[in-house]
Amino acid sequence: MDRVRIAVVGAGVIGLSTAVCVSETVPRCSVTVISDKFTPDTTSNVAAGMLIPHRYPETPEPVQKQWFRETFQHLSEIAKSAEASDAGVLLVSGWQVFRSVPAEEVPFWADVVLGFRKMTEAELKRFPQYVFGQAFTTLKCETSAYLPWLEKRIKGNGGLLLTRRIEDLWELQPSFDIVVNCSGLGSQQLVGDSMISPVKGQLLQVQAPWVKHFIRDGGGLTYVYPGASYVILGGTRQKGDWNLFPDAGLSREIFLRCCALEPSLCRAFDIKEKVGLRPSRPGVRLEKEVLVQGEHRLPVVHNYGHGSGGISVHWGSALEATRLVMECVHTLRTPASMSKL
Repeated sequence: MDRVRIAVVGAGVIGLSTAVCVSETVPRCSVTVISDKFTPDTTSNVAAGMLIPHRYPETPEPVQKQWFRETFQHLSEIAKSAEASDAGVLLVSGWQVFRSVPAEEVPFWADVVLGFRKMTEAELKRFPQYVFGQAFTTLKCETSAYLPWLEKRIKGNGGLLLTRRIEDLWELQPSFDIVVNCSGLGSQQLVGDSMISPVKGQLLQVQAPWVKHFIRDGGGLTYVYPGASYVILGGTRQKGDWNLFPDAGLSREIFLRCCALEPSLCRAFDIKEKVGLRPSRPGVRLEKEVLVQGEHRLPVVHNYGHGSGGISVHWGSALEATRLVMECVHTLRTPASMSKL
C-alpha cells in the first residue's frame, strides 16, 4: 500500500487539530476532513478558549496532565511567533478566586501554567466575597481565528475539507483506509455511544477593552476572559439540554454575576449571546477499534468526549490520536499482520 487515505470526521477543534497533526506526521497519507458543519458553526466556535483544565473522572490524571502540557507548550510556541495574531493565541494573566479554601490548593496543572502562586491579601481585597485565590498566566485561544487558521494549515498540507453528513462510518469504506472519529456529540448516533451527552453552555461576548486580566470563580461557572478582540463572560452548565437558543433571563444573570466579580463590566457594550452544546463524557474516548462487516475491516481511531475541556487538551489528544493512526498505518502496510486486524 502506497498512499493511505485517512478521513477525519468532525471539524471542531479536536477534528481539525487531529487532521493537522496526522497530515504533518504520517508519511505518504492523504487527509480529508468530513463534517456537516465547519467554522463558524461548530460548538468549538462558542468555546471560551481559556487553557484551564477540566477534570475527567475516568481519564487518568497523568494522562490529562500530559495532554494539557503538550497543548500548552504547542500554543506557547504559536503565541510567541509571527502567527500569533492570525491564530488568535495569546497569553493572559489573572486570578481564580474561591469563597472557601479548596481541598486542593495547588491543582495538578499548576506547574504547567506560568507563575502559579497563591494570591496575596492585597489582591484578594479586590474580591470581598472570596477568601482564597490563585494567580497565574495561561493561554487563550480565540477559536473564531484559531479554527480557520487550522483549516488553512490542513489545506496547506494538501488536505481536503468536505461538507457532508455521515450517518454511518461504513459509508467511508472503501473510499478511505482509516477513519478518525472526532464527531463529539455526534458520536451518540454515529457509533451508539450512550455515555456522551450534551451540557449546554451559554455565554456573552462583549466589548470591554479596558479589562485585561481574567477572573474566574473557583466553581468554574462564573468567569471573565479577556482576549484580543472581545471579552467572554460566562456561563452555564445545563446537563442534557439540547436547546441551542439563548435564554434572555440567563444572559441577564450571567452579566450580573460577572459585574459582581468585575464592576467595571457594567459599561460593557456590543453584547452578543452565544450557545454551544459541550460533548460531555466521564472520560475522553481515545482508542483504536476495528469495525468488521463480513470480510471487510475498517480501522477507526476515536478521539471525542472532551466536554468543556477540549481547548485545554486538544493538541495533546491529537498527538495521541496520531500515534494510534500510525499504528493502524503500520498494520495496513504490513501484509503479514493484516490477519491480526
